Amino acid sequence: MNHKPPIRDHSRVSELPDSSLTEPLFAALNEHEMTLARVSRFLHDDVSQVLSAAGLQLDALRMDFREAAPGVDQRATEIQDMLEQAIDRLREISNELNPSVAERAGLHFALDQMAGKARNVFSGAIRLHFDAAARVTPVHAKIFYKIAECALDAAMARPDCSVIDIQFKPSRGHLVLEVADNGTFQASHSVGKPLGMLLMEYHAARANFDLTRSGSPGQGNTLRASCPAASAAE
Repeated sequence: MNHKPPIRDHSRVSELPDSSLTEPLFAALNEHEMTLARVSRFLHDDVSQVLSAAGLQLDALRMDFREAAPGVDQRATEIQDMLEQAIDRLREISNELNPSVAERAGLHFALDQMAGKARNVFSGAIRLHFDAAARVTPVHAKIFYKIAECALDAAMARPDCSVIDIQFKPSRGHLVLEVADNGTFQASHSVGKPLGMLLMEYHAARANFDLTRSGSPGQGNTLRASCPAASAAE
């Protein structure tokens, strides 16, 4: 009786996707990111500061009219609490909109925030393992973050996926990001590439990252992105 070996997929990306098809799309996405960044800065730098200034003015008003209006203290405190809640929410929205959160706050923080938001909509388990010994520049952090974001979205969309592991670690002179899931295996050549995969390939190729996909039936899927640790720490 013949036993067929399990189907495995291990594909490597070494070139940019077809530029005639992808360049207009990526140009539009870059413009979209720039717009989000402007909105994020406006919320963080302008709107939040105005609300903070309003809180300070309210505090001064409370001091001025404390004796003339005995109830002003409690009312002013209630309004200040609402202002602080609004400021905190604006900061959260600003961080969500800003595509360069990994550059500003670091890759570990950005991945932790990403995983936290994903847990709110994913019924399975999402585990993040980040080696504190890893050192990565803001520019490389942004690339790793973009790849992780696309890989996480793809993993959550796979049928029967209940566990996703995100790992970032130094290994053999490289910095390595791995996103593994136990979802239904699908060979890379079986269907046309989805947008998320094209985006990962584009970001990886532009930054000279090594990007590979592997998996097999019953074993799930793994995406691995890496770059030399020396270049990522300069």
